[in-house]
Amino acid sequence: MVRGAWELKVFVPLHDTNSLTRIKRPIVTWFIILVTCVVYVLFQAGSTGAEASFFAYRFGAIPSVLTDRAVLPPDIAYLPTEASLVTYSLLHGGAMHLVGNMLFLWVFGDNVEDAMGHVRFFIFYCLCAAAGGYAYVLSAPASDVPLIGASGAISGVVAAYLMLHPKVKLWFLVFGPIPLRLRAQWVLGAWIALQFYNVLVDPAGQTAWMAHVGGLVAGAALILVFRLPGTPLFDRSPS
Repeated sequence: MVRGAWELKVFVPLHDTNSLTRIKRPIVTWFIILVTCVVYVLFQAGSTGAEASFFAYRFGAIPSVLTDRAVLPPDIAYLPTEASLVTYSLLHGGAMHLVGNMLFLWVFGDNVEDAMGHVRFFIFYCLCAAAGGYAYVLSAPASDVPLIGASGAISGVVAAYLMLHPKVKLWFLVFGPIPLRLRAQWVLGAWIALQFYNVLVDPAGQTAWMAHVGGLVAGAALILVFRLPGTPLFDRSPS
């Protein structure tokens, strides 16, 4: 299985002080985190071998299937093929894979949801997931290896956050256990650059770097049209 992965040893977001101004609570962000964690606990935690592969092939994004080069067996093909471009984001390859993605969503998702509203943010998240999945498919159209993980969708959230609030200071763990308060533009900008670099140096690795890049590009483009009227980009007021 190919999965998107967050370099937890390099960048670990802890907290931002960016308050909400349009919504009271980021209920969609919380809902996505809850559903993703429930799926992992109920269907993936503790599963190994054939059982783990079963869920990955049933709900993961498989390039050869999405490009009509292969067909899933009837006992696995429960959903329309195109649905896997979203359902893959609910599966994860391990506890740390899940924690990394959900931690980024917890820190950054609320402010992106605040800029869009609940319904728009949910659609935005699904579209970023689909874009990440599709980018992976385009990079390996004949592959039978399923993509799992929310990294494509989370990458879109990160790109949107950076375009909204580049000057905001956040608490990160960077290269170790010492917390640092740094501007989003430096840390998230470095993380984004790392994704593009990894596409070049490790295109066939165990991490789906193209899914990250696809999500990033989608998030940067979609924030332009999904933000609520009057929501500025590149907020210059640091916190």
